Parts: sequence; structure tokens; C-alpha cells
Amino acid sequence: MKEIVRPQEGESFDIELEVDLLKANKKIADENMDLLKKNGIKSIDVMGSIGAGKTTLITQMVKELKKNFKIGVIEGDLTTTIDSDIIRKQNVEVIQINTGKECHLDANLVRKALKKLDLKNLNLIIIENVGNLICPAEFPLGSEKRIVVISVTEGPNMVLKHPYTFREADVVVINKIDLAKAMGINAKKLEKDVHLINPKAKAIMTNSRKGEGVSDVISNLNL
Repeated sequence: MKEIVRPQEGESFDIELEVDLLKANKKIADENMDLLKKNGIKSIDVMGSIGAGKTTLITQMVKELKKNFKIGVIEGDLTTTIDSDIIRKQNVEVIQINTGKECHLDANLVRKALKKLDLKNLNLIIIENVGNLICPAEFPLGSEKRIVVISVTEGPNMVLKHPYTFREADVVVINKIDLAKAMGINAKKLEKDVHLINPKAKAIMTNSRKGEGVSDVISNLNL
């Protein structure tokens, strides 16, 4: 029998994450949500690993949604503006957050970004988190909906290995579906894993580079 080392109740949080920090983040996240609702703004945060296709998906969504929405995008990254420069080409307002060494956005950083946006002239905000499937799950930002993006190039067990991330997702995008055969990945198995972890989540197959499946993502967000 394999021996597995696990933390005792609360132990890992005491060492790796301060409970007070998580509580403070949740309080600010709730305030962010209240602010957005007060201004009649729908909000979505997008999580996923580096290279999963978050920016490509957001760009395609903005192309479709800007016909009916006044959109602002908050772009999270460690140091660069590469992704925000791509999205800015869609002629929407983009605010860059550079976290330095931090592997995720937090509610306070988002609050600072919201202060730089003209909320009176927006009705949809999309937040792209730093490329990571672990850290961001513990830090809600104050959005109404959450998308988690995975790619078939990341292997067959991404969902099962990161259950906490998928439990809070409203939509799970299984991206780069055109590469599934070449990678030897059963995309339907990934979809079943999503529903095993989170029966309420919608799992949608996409080839975001070509825009395939993006309309389904949008409709399942009720936009």
C-alpha cells in the first residue's frame, strides 16, 4: 500500500497561506462584486495555465461581444504587456496588472484596476488571471462568473489533478480540440472529468484560434 503524506486540518494554510489573508481577500472580492453590480456591469474571470489559450479565447469573445457590450479587460501577468497588447487591438479598454513574483491576481489588485476603468461607460469586464491553475483558485476576485481554460496539449489528467480549481467554474473550456487526435487525448474523457468534479459546470470544446466553440462559451455565460 502506498503511503501518502497529507496535511492535518488547517495545517497547510497555517504554513503556506495566512487564514487572515484569505478572509481579507474575500472581503475585498465581495466589495468588488458589489461595486460592479451597482454599476450594472457583468463580470467574468478567466483562469488557466500558461499556453492553454486564455488570451486567444478572450480576444475571440471580445470580437463577438463588443457588438452588444461596452467591454473592459483587466489583464494579469507577471511582467509583460504582451497579452494586453493583443487584446487592445480590439479597441476595448484594457488595464494591465503586473504581479512581479506573485502567481495570481488578488481582489485588492483588481480593486486598484477597477479604479482606473471608467465604470460608468462599461457593462462587461473580463479579467484574465496569471497563467496558473493552482494559486488563483484560493483568491476570488469579485466576478459573477468564472471560466477555466484547459488545453488537450496539457495531458489527460488536468481536471482530476486540479479539482479545487474546477469546483468553482461556471464554464470549462477544453481548448485546442483540433490537436486532440495528434496528442492522443480523449476529449470526451476530459469532459466527463469536469462533470465528475463539478456537475453544474458547462464543458465546451473549442478551437479558439479559429473561433470554433466561442459562441457556445458566450451563450453558456448568458451573455
